[in-house]
Amino acid sequence: MKKALLLATAIASAAALSGCAVASAPVTGVLYSDVTYPVNATSNDQGPKTGEASASSILGIFATGDASIAAAARNGGITKVKTVDVNATSFLGLYAKYTVVVTGE
Repeated sequence: MKKALLLATAIASAAALSGCAVASAPVTGVLYSDVTYPVNATSNDQGPKTGEASASSILGIFATGDASIAAAARNGGITKVKTVDVNATSFLGLYAKYTVVVTGE
């Protein structure tokens, strides 16, 4: 019984820590999330280029990265953005990653 209570407490703590990491995702999972969703689209032609930029978090305490649209466009050599999608991944609140994917020309 103590082990079950300890496990439930650990899972609840992990969920509380991961809340900020993927708060903007349309759906989240307490134990694991890997969700991709659209953010924006323009009338520009879909170009062959793709750029990505990421930020990650460990334990909800340490976070680093530049997941901006500008960084993703720069990384892909894109000057005219067509679409912007986001991938949000989280595992037990221990690790979270937020990636912006930009397409265009």
